[in-house]
Amino acid sequence: MSTFMANKGNIVRKWYVLDAADKPLGKTAATAATLLRGKHKPEYTPHADCGDFVIVLNAEKAVLTGKKLEQKYYRRHSGYAGGLKEVQYKTLMQKRPELAMYLAVRGMLPRNSITRNAMTRLKIYQGGEHKHQAQKPEIWNA
Repeated sequence: MSTFMANKGNIVRKWYVLDAADKPLGKTAATAATLLRGKHKPEYTPHADCGDFVIVLNAEKAVLTGKKLEQKYYRRHSGYAGGLKEVQYKTLMQKRPELAMYLAVRGMLPRNSITRNAMTRLKIYQGGEHKHQAQKPEIWNA
C-alpha cells in the first residue's frame, strides 16, 4: 500500500464560515489559518495546497485582549528615507477591521507560494452578511 499524497486532482475544497464577534482576533485568525492550510483534514500534505475557503464575519466585533488597542501598531515602510507609516490598532480596528484580520491570518501562515494562493481563498466582511450563499458554506464551530 502506498502513501497518499494530495495534489490538484484529488483535493476537495469546502467553504467554512467563522464568526469573529466577541472572540479574540488571534484565536479567530489561528482557526482561519488552519482551515486555509488544510491542517484539519486527514489527507493534509505539507507541500500541497489542500486548504479550504474561509469566510470571516463580524471582523469589526473581534476583540483585542490586554492593552493591544493602545500599544500595538501596524507599521509599513515605503522604502524611502522617513517613509515609516504607523497606525495604532485602535484606529485600525475602527476604520479597517478587515485589514487587521487579514494581517493576523497572513502572519500565521508560512511565507511561500502556497500561502499566496491560500490568501485568495480568505473572504473577510465587517458585518454579519456575506455574498457566498451559493457555495453552501458550513459554520465552523471550534
